[in-house]
Amino acid sequence: MLNIRIEKTTTPKELPGNDNPLKFGTIFTDHMFVMDYETGKGWHDARIEPYQPISLEPSAMVFHYGQEMFEGLKAYKTEDGRILLFRPEKNIERANNTNVRICIPEIPEEDFLQAIKEVVKLDESWIPTKPGTSLYIRPFIIATDPFLGVRPSDTYKFLIILSPVGAYYPEGLNPVKIWIEDEYVRAVKGGIGEAKTGANYVASLKSQVKAHEEGYSQVLWLDGVERKYIEEVGAMNIFFKIGGKIVTPALNGSILPGVTRASVIQLCKEWGLTVEERKIDINEIKEAYDNGTLEEVFGSGTAAVISPVGQLRWEDKIMQVKDGGIGEYSQKIYDTITGIQLGKLEDTFNWTVQVK
Repeated sequence: MLNIRIEKTTTPKELPGNDNPLKFGTIFTDHMFVMDYETGKGWHDARIEPYQPISLEPSAMVFHYGQEMFEGLKAYKTEDGRILLFRPEKNIERANNTNVRICIPEIPEEDFLQAIKEVVKLDESWIPTKPGTSLYIRPFIIATDPFLGVRPSDTYKFLIILSPVGAYYPEGLNPVKIWIEDEYVRAVKGGIGEAKTGANYVASLKSQVKAHEEGYSQVLWLDGVERKYIEEVGAMNIFFKIGGKIVTPALNGSILPGVTRASVIQLCKEWGLTVEERKIDINEIKEAYDNGTLEEVFGSGTAAVISPVGQLRWEDKIMQVKDGGIGEYSQKIYDTITGIQLGKLEDTFNWTVQVK
């Protein structure tokens, strides 16, 4: 168990008002968790301190070689005042898998979870309660050695910051438009596509800018070898309902194993739906659209939970999914997961962890 030293802020910020919509990732709470690592000493000096800038040497290795990981999960306040986390053990497991892949020391699961709980409890007044809002939790680790040379760092800093958020997409639960990328590549099997690290996301920015210029919210990536198999969207995993079946790309080493993705699959199987995790050729989606069997498309992720897709664009072909509205299962899955997260539905899967 961590011995966490707590230094409370003497100048608390003004809480965001209920009248203004929360823009995702722009407001941060009063405190942050910090813990350091040094080879031979291990993780040490766990503390919660006022949210503030961090000081690093210009030669810190994170700036030059990109050795860093991050995670994302949320805290929710129920109507009876409880604070719930949604499947935090899965985020911690994924974080440590990322750590292993990019040579960062792992953090014991119980210490990781304790750190999240303590900083969330301290800043619980920041948890918004309006429909569609939550407290976003961003744990991350950066390499801090002041050294120019390609090797794993000997020192690291682990931080957790918190941000009250609304919908990730401006559209909210309204369907988004997705651009299917056919020029650039995000990741390949054997690379770091299945790790949650910044390099995966910076590789996507060029396509993201191009998609936005064309009026699309996100980019759907194809595989980097044959350039025809569907992988994932920039900020979420992707699902298709084709002829009554739920189909999603199989995890193959270049796709992030989403926590919400796993929850969607479990829910759909519980409801008796056929779920297929397999390779999906983009031409299969085109054919399903042409013959009328493409019934729904939706993304899943921590930030958006469920994001219905109303339109896909591949090369010069625009595919309007049904009438462009929210599909039956997109809505049902969203209502079920958010209902569990907010404590409004019984958690028969034991997915939630109570902070207090």
